[in-house]
Amino acid sequence: MQYRIKEKNVKNEIELFKSILDTKRELVTANRNFESAEAELVDYYSYQIKANKAKLDYLIKQVKEKGIELDMINNLQIGIEQTKAI
Repeated sequence: MQYRIKEKNVKNEIELFKSILDTKRELVTANRNFESAEAELVDYYSYQIKANKAKLDYLIKQVKEKGIELDMINNLQIGIEQTKAI
């Protein structure tokens, strides 16, 4: 029984890491789009940036509450990028 609980926790942590990486990626994209946006889209991208920052803050808070080190996220990101390169 305990093994299943630990496995479930690991899966939840991985999903949390993936959400953080996706949100960081979306934030970078929104910032890039904002920099080259036409006047009509400036508000749209500024809202996207604000929403992604709020989501990222929430996810990082969740990570800290679980006692997970944030360096694990960077290691996961490096691993994902290396896998994509292959």
